[in-house]
Amino acid sequence: MSSDQTRKGVLLAFGAFAAYSISDAAVKLIDGALTPYEPAFIGACFGIFALPLLLKPSDRWHEMFATTNRPLWLLRFVTAGLGTIGSVTAFTHLSMAEAFCLIFLLPSFVTIMSVVFLKEQVGIRRWSAVAIGFLGVLIVLRPGFRELSIGHLGAIMAGVSGAISIIIFRLMGPSEKNISLYGAGLLGALAMSGLAMIPGFQLPSGEQWLLLAGYGLIGAYGNILLMQAAAHAPAAVLGPTQYSQMLWGIFLGYLVFGDTIDLPIIFGSILIVSSGLLTILRERQRGVALPPSVAADSQGALAVKPEDEADGV
Repeated sequence: MSSDQTRKGVLLAFGAFAAYSISDAAVKLIDGALTPYEPAFIGACFGIFALPLLLKPSDRWHEMFATTNRPLWLLRFVTAGLGTIGSVTAFTHLSMAEAFCLIFLLPSFVTIMSVVFLKEQVGIRRWSAVAIGFLGVLIVLRPGFRELSIGHLGAIMAGVSGAISIIIFRLMGPSEKNISLYGAGLLGALAMSGLAMIPGFQLPSGEQWLLLAGYGLIGAYGNILLMQAAAHAPAAVLGPTQYSQMLWGIFLGYLVFGDTIDLPIIFGSILIVSSGLLTILRERQRGVALPPSVAADSQGALAVKPEDEADGV
């Protein structure tokens, strides 16, 4: 890939993560007036709009349900659904910066799961990155000094779910089509949030419908931008751009929600972001393929496999 193509991919990725952040702000503006399952379901519905751009000439719509490994496909189905619900819950109950802090523990979870499930050998540098990330979380959460909420649980659930999805990508390898991986995540979010919202469903107001539409449409646009970014630059190059969401979280939190950012959140955020960047750098040096986004998984379940990177697709 030429430097111009890579630069274009990076700029598109920054645009995608700006869109994701604005989408999260839209759902946060609902302020818990609806159960988190309703926004999660609406967001997944709008995720369908990204499907035509994901299809290759040889792909067929029914291949969303096809797979080379049904147990892993079903696990992807479940974890994507839980991740979507967890993400909405986190942004509903936490400040945007704090929610991003905890969700960005995902690379640390991936490292731990790689040892357990993939039997990877992890050296001192990667374990150090994990330790730095968890130290940052302890500083942000200050257990024993403040009350933890369901929002913290939702953020951790989103991070763990995204990490499981990445492990699934690696286990399934090049034999699985992108449309199948995307389909499992999208269908999981639709089915799980759709069923969960039935008991407490309430019809949104006109303003809430606008916010839900903004959440879904802007999130879907972010997926489209990220797909285009992945066509111009390798996933390893795009990975670090996700941390621009932390800046968006601070900016939107202050401007829209009047959030105040204290020193523990700032210091903890620096440690968590440093941990993630160190992990991504190490994975890039080892030649381990990563999806272009850890955050996108909770909003669109986007996966770019190694052969896609090599082909520039």
